[in-house]
Amino acid sequence: MPKHGVLRKLTARAIRVTRPSPKADAMAGRTWNDGRVMSTDNRIDRGGRPAATTAHHLAAVAQRLFVERGFDRTNVEDIAHEAGISTRTFFRYFPTKADVLWVESDAEISRLRQALADSTATEPYEAVLVRAVVTAMAFPDDQIEWARHRAQLVLTEPAVQAQASQRHTRWRAAATEFVSARTPDYFFPIAVGHAVLAATQSAHEYWIAHPETQLADQLERALLLLLPPLPTAV
Repeated sequence: MPKHGVLRKLTARAIRVTRPSPKADAMAGRTWNDGRVMSTDNRIDRGGRPAATTAHHLAAVAQRLFVERGFDRTNVEDIAHEAGISTRTFFRYFPTKADVLWVESDAEISRLRQALADSTATEPYEAVLVRAVVTAMAFPDDQIEWARHRAQLVLTEPAVQAQASQRHTRWRAAATEFVSARTPDYFFPIAVGHAVLAATQSAHEYWIAHPETQLADQLERALLLLLPPLPTAV
């Protein structure tokens, strides 16, 4: 049977993307529509009165402006005005305007690493990586537009791409470390780490161009195309 068909059967049940449970959200440091301020390192501002917005709402507003006007042509004052808050309040959420793009970054890498850690040694490494990446990139319905805007900015804005590369390094490292435990081959894990990045970028690019599709499906498709077979012992 072709490799693609085998792995689809192995991962079919695992790749069911659902909204994370409240318990999982709490473990990842997320808050959902609770109206409190969350900084980019997931610390909640517990001061005085309830906040008028959330970090995710502010990020969504900012990214929409970035897409409409361009990243360089949008300043913090523009974002604050559009969100109905002061610039001082904006900086309670994020240290810079660029940081709004990475409001989910820590939670995503945490989900990726946890999914890799929860795997068994008998599972094909490809199936584990597909499941882990899809899990890490699972967003509730009210964050789909935000996720699409972020992907569009990462793919098209040079000013954003420099920061994105720092986040991509963490993804590559997680994949490389996981595969290193499966093979003594030194080069193979490095190649897999880069293949994971290429697959996620390809999937997002296709998803942006075809918004009627599901990101999870494109991630699976790209990963199964690009992940190489595990080397056999000589």
